[in-house]
Amino acid sequence: MKSHFKVTFLGTGTSQGIPVIGSKHPVCLSDDLKDKRLRVSVLLEIGDKVYVIDCGPDFRQQMLINQVEKLDGVLITHEHSDHTAGLDDIRPFYFRQGDISFYASKEVFVALKRRFSYIFETQNKYPSAPTISQHVISKMESFLLHNTLVTPVEALHDKLPVLGYTMEGFTYLTDVKTMSPIEIEKIKGTKVLVINALRQEPHPSHLNLEEALAFIAKVKPHRAYLTHISHHLGFHKVVQATLPSNVFLAYDGLTIEL
Repeated sequence: MKSHFKVTFLGTGTSQGIPVIGSKHPVCLSDDLKDKRLRVSVLLEIGDKVYVIDCGPDFRQQMLINQVEKLDGVLITHEHSDHTAGLDDIRPFYFRQGDISFYASKEVFVALKRRFSYIFETQNKYPSAPTISQHVISKMESFLLHNTLVTPVEALHDKLPVLGYTMEGFTYLTDVKTMSPIEIEKIKGTKVLVINALRQEPHPSHLNLEEALAFIAKVKPHRAYLTHISHHLGFHKVVQATLPSNVFLAYDGLTIEL
C-alpha cells in the first residue's frame, strides 16, 4: 500500500523573491497574495515522514508559516544561495532530533563545506552548531527516503549541473535550462511535474514560459505546476488565464496530494 503523499509549495519565487526590495514594478506592488513569492522550495509529507527540497534564505519563515515541527531530511538541488542559504536554520530541528540527513551531490557538499565550514568541523566544533548526516547522491543511482524510491534527474542551469527528483509519480525540477534526452526519459509520463518558468523573455540559465510549456509537452505529465517565478512573468491571475488546462502557476502555500 502506497504512503500518503502531500506536497506543499513553501516558496515559488526566484532568487530575489517577490516583491523585490525597492521595486516599483506593478507585480511587486500587487495586493494579490499569489503574487507574493518566497524563495523556491517544497515540503514533502510521505506517510509520517517530512522532507524539504532546498533550504534557501526564507527557510526559517517557511517552517514557521507552515508549522513544521519535525524534519526527516533535506534534498538539495544545487549550491546557489537561494537554495542553500538557510542551512543554519536547521538548528531547532537538530536540537530536538539530532543530526539532520542531507541528500546532495558531491559537488554541492564541497560548496557547502566551504560556505558553512563551522557546521562540518570535526574538531573543536562550536557547541551550538548543527550537524548534518551527509548522503552523497548522483544521477546514476536511485535512493530510498524511508520506504520511497527517489530517482535523481540531472539538468543544466547554464553550465552548472543541478539535480531534480522524481518519486511516486511526482517530479520536481528547478533552475533548469537544458536536459539530456536520457534524463528526460526518466520523467516521461510522470503524473505531476513541477518545472521552473522564470519570465516571458529568454534567459541564459532558466527556462522562460514558452520553453517551460514546450518541455511540459515533451514530458506529458497529467498536471504541471510552474515555479521559480520572477515578477517579470506577470500577474498570477493574468498568466494563469493563458495556460493550457493541465498547467498551473504554483503559488506559496499551494498543496497537492497524490
